Amino acid sequence: MALQKKIPLRKCVATGEMHPKKEMIRIVRSKEGEVSVDLTGKKSGRGAYVSKSEAAIAAAKKKKVLDNQLEVKVPEEIYKELLRVVLREQLK
Repeated sequence: MALQKKIPLRKCVATGEMHPKKEMIRIVRSKEGEVSVDLTGKKSGRGAYVSKSEAAIAAAKKKKVLDNQLEVKVPEEIYKELLRVVLREQLK
């Protein structure tokens, strides 16, 4: 009898949908207040997850969901970096 390994799920802050952790992008706010994209999923700090889709990123930007979740103003460069990551994933 093979044991089924539990897949960790995370909720997208923009869409509210649950997806496996590996299919999400994590955005982190450090203790110093710096916001960055965490592709490894292991940086320390307060994190929020967004689905790997252009629509989810656009919704998060429009609703300012990341600002609320991370309790800090998220710079425009972070949204651009998120879009670059999504587009790079789609090319694979």
